[in-house]
Amino acid sequence: MNNLFDLNSVIRPHILTLAPYSSARDEYTGHSGIFLDANENPYGSVTVEDYNRYPDPYQAEIKAKLSPIKKIDTQRIFLGNGSDEPIDLLIRATCTPEKDHVIILPPTYGMYEVSASIHNVKIDKVSLTADYQIDVDAVLKAITPDTKIIWVCTPNNPTGNVMQDEAIVTLLNNFNGLVVVDEAYVDFKDSVSWISRLDEFPNLVVLQTFSKAWGLAGIRAGMCFASADLIKILNKIKSPYNISLPAQRVLLEGLDGVQKKDEMVKEILKERASLRTMLENLSLVNKVFPSDANFLLVHFDDAKAVMDYLINEAVIVRDRSKVHLCEGCLRITVGTEYENEVLVESLKKYQQNSVIAQTL
Repeated sequence: MNNLFDLNSVIRPHILTLAPYSSARDEYTGHSGIFLDANENPYGSVTVEDYNRYPDPYQAEIKAKLSPIKKIDTQRIFLGNGSDEPIDLLIRATCTPEKDHVIILPPTYGMYEVSASIHNVKIDKVSLTADYQIDVDAVLKAITPDTKIIWVCTPNNPTGNVMQDEAIVTLLNNFNGLVVVDEAYVDFKDSVSWISRLDEFPNLVVLQTFSKAWGLAGIRAGMCFASADLIKILNKIKSPYNISLPAQRVLLEGLDGVQKKDEMVKEILKERASLRTMLENLSLVNKVFPSDANFLLVHFDDAKAVMDYLINEAVIVRDRSKVHLCEGCLRITVGTEYENEVLVESLKKYQQNSVIAQTL
């Protein structure tokens, strides 16, 4: 437990006293009545389904269904437009432009740096170790009085590995700012979510998403779990209706599909193991890195040439060859059995063509 952490000292002073926008749905939260308060169209929508009413700004029904699934009180849940919204809001809530700092641990998810840069917040980069773990001593040395957030992605994107619990605990206990643990790929790993330790660490924030295991990337919905006081701050500074009515309806339906989500995850894990084996049997593949996510980081001699060939074959992977500590690597999402076979067959063709070219 970090007994020295004080949320009020981390939040920008003017945010603490900010009077938030009060929407029509803040004044009345019921579902029935004569609604003459929000200047909506009373006759419905131009579409077959009606979307003429503003959605619940705090998504109460969704949080009520999500709470028992995640085993956390609704007051400690924030729902955003993807995980990118809480990433942006956390920076806005804590960091004064041109003054405050955040620490990122490359190679990692790119939006931490992009969001900080948009707000003109200073970025301190502390490289992961050669085996993609947190260099705890280096991170602690990088902390300054103006450091407000340390971003930890686990399982990490693009490397796929889980960060060691002891390292994260050390950061939480020795840093008086926020440690944000991004668990976008949490459903694909064996270890327990950091949500279970929120009571233990007042400066812990956990991010998750509906985009990966839940298969809802198209509706753009992410989750943030933190202390009730920090969630109040995020609700204060977010856009009034940050999750649309269609997205909320899909989420309410989707939360009934936990069993289907688990079945899809099981299938993805099976295909991940199969794809790893097929890739490791190719001579052009130098290494397939261990993964606790729904993708594999794969090292090639000439990743750019492989990438270009796959694009010509209409097989699209992610080029990470210019990313720190990922030189020569492509990130390959685990697809269906058919998609994975098409990928491997394309790589075999590239391999055969390379052998032929060398003999000419």
